[in-house]
Amino acid sequence: MLRCLIVDDSDRFLAVARTVLERDGVSVIGTASTGEQALRLAAELRPDVLLVDIDLGGESGLRLAGQLAAQAGTDPIPIILISLHSEEDYAELIAASPAIGFLPKTALSGSAITETLDGVRGR
Repeated sequence: MLRCLIVDDSDRFLAVARTVLERDGVSVIGTASTGEQALRLAAELRPDVLLVDIDLGGESGLRLAGQLAAQAGTDPIPIILISLHSEEDYAELIAASPAIGFLPKTALSGSAITETLDGVRGR
């Protein structure tokens, strides 16, 4: 079973995402609403994938993705950026980030995560 950590500043979204993903067979092993929480939980839990909101209120999810990648060092955890905004709004920033991909929050599902991970593995 795929183990996931979700980072988002909306408690409502975290609850909905957990329900959707667990229904799809993804184990949500933790949630974080700040960069500090995300860094701590990622180190403690070592999830199979991190879902990180691009806009974390007063924090940048893009910057956090860089911090998470640096913290993981030579044993990286795949990071998928998520947002209510379209990918085109952030295309250059996403491409420059350590994230393996992007998913709109409205399309979040276990299969979408698996397809994103498989797309990277197939390269």
